[in-house]
Amino acid sequence: MNTTARNSIMALLAATLGFGVSLAQAQTSAPLDRVYVIDQRGEVVVSGNGLCWRTGFWTPAGAARDPAGCKCDKDLIPKEVCEPAVIAKAAPAAAPSAKPSGDKITIAADALFDFNKSALRPEGKKKLDEVVAKSKELKLEVILAVGHTDRIGTDAYNQKLSEQRAASVKQYLVGKGIEANRVYTEGKGKKNPVTKPDQCLGKTSPKVIACLQPDRRVDIELIGTK
Repeated sequence: MNTTARNSIMALLAATLGFGVSLAQAQTSAPLDRVYVIDQRGEVVVSGNGLCWRTGFWTPAGAARDPAGCKCDKDLIPKEVCEPAVIAKAAPAAAPSAKPSGDKITIAADALFDFNKSALRPEGKKKLDEVVAKSKELKLEVILAVGHTDRIGTDAYNQKLSEQRAASVKQYLVGKGIEANRVYTEGKGKKNPVTKPDQCLGKTSPKVIACLQPDRRVDIELIGTK
């Protein structure tokens, strides 16, 4: 063997031994709880293929405890170690919402209207002002206005009259600032009398008209929450 070949072999052996000594020193200097080779900077030594160098103490359990375990051997470590579940804070229970409550007001026709009329009387307007004031005490949902008549007259006539009375109430309430889409009107005609069949007997007369007064009414219901 010539001198040049001998020198090359010696250089190769020296380099190999040098790397082995460095590796051994790195392993020796690694903290006991580390199962990967750590360099002088405290970083894991990585091969040219991007693989982490393991020490002779490496085990899957040790890798799970090593800070670099998830980086180096994620596939060998339990998923809950490398991907801990995010525990969402329980949302506070929503406070039960207040249920809309109804406040029903019946306004007699003698306060709102003249007999056989749908135009509001001054006294009727004052009564409706009270309704407006009461609505402002609520977080208003809707107002229901249902018109009624007595039994005098035909079904068709009384149905129309009851609707006109309810519409007059709505018009006044809207004029006082209540939103139109919150006021619902309906006419019941003479279908729901308050008087009994055995009351107010006889032909149409001032006495009978006065007796039937409770039937000529507008029911107003406020629905909202306080």
